[in-house]
Amino acid sequence: MRLVTFKHGGWVGSRIGALRADGAVLDLAAADPAVSWTSMPAVIAGGEAMLKRARAAAERAPVMEGAVLCAPIPRPAKNIFCVGKNYHEHAREFAGSGFDATAKEVVPEAPVVFSKPPTSVSGPGDSIPSFLDPTNSVDYEGELAVVIGKPGRGIRKAEALSHVFGYTIVNDVTARTLQHKHRQWILGKGIDGFCPMGPAILTADEVPDPAALRLTTSVNGEQRQSASVADLIFDIPTLIECISAGITLEPGDIIATGTPAGVGIGFNPPKFLKPGDVVRIEVAGIGVLENKVA
Repeated sequence: MRLVTFKHGGWVGSRIGALRADGAVLDLAAADPAVSWTSMPAVIAGGEAMLKRARAAAERAPVMEGAVLCAPIPRPAKNIFCVGKNYHEHAREFAGSGFDATAKEVVPEAPVVFSKPPTSVSGPGDSIPSFLDPTNSVDYEGELAVVIGKPGRGIRKAEALSHVFGYTIVNDVTARTLQHKHRQWILGKGIDGFCPMGPAILTADEVPDPAALRLTTSVNGEQRQSASVADLIFDIPTLIECISAGITLEPGDIIATGTPAGVGIGFNPPKFLKPGDVVRIEVAGIGVLENKVA
């Protein structure tokens, strides 16, 4: 199933729903009022029992007319784990762009992990605040993101997928000049609103093989990125094993797995985002994440 966080006009907060195939939002709280349905991390932490309850509620839940989707996890408890240079063609593209000031090797020997703060998260339809980048070098990066369900540290690759709750989409928006200037990437990638996420979390039971998923990104209707998740240099089990070796992964933690070739700096001259541009990222099964640049 596809779980979403949504709000409605006049509400102070938000709550959890299920996204139907036709885009309608089903109000789980109306079907099962014994659960508050206000926190996606709490639903995730509830494990299989809570997921079973959500499925049962979705079968009888009414449509919430006028629902507005938020990021599935609007304010993660921790920074989002992000992986750089994790597709072969993008690694070469980045190395040749002149914006990579972090390493000499083209294809990394181990996962390149950085983070984006919770304040960078925004939802489907929210504007990308390019005006917060004084260098006018805003770029897009469509990515598949993994949402952790079962906690753990020292997770082995063979067991890694059993710790996954589901999958969503992230746009790892980046101010390229700041990324290059500061060497460490967080100042160029952690700007407020520079992590659109959504539209939903597709639960792991619907994705027997995440490597079979395909991601596409377009800007103003022009396709820029198209790649299979099977093309990752370091696959999802490897990333989970690597990150969890010394850091406990907890329910609701998010790992953005990297972006394929076709980002703005891969063009000559670079195609940076401008106010009014629309970035559309799609992964079949999860849906479409679309955001306009402000």
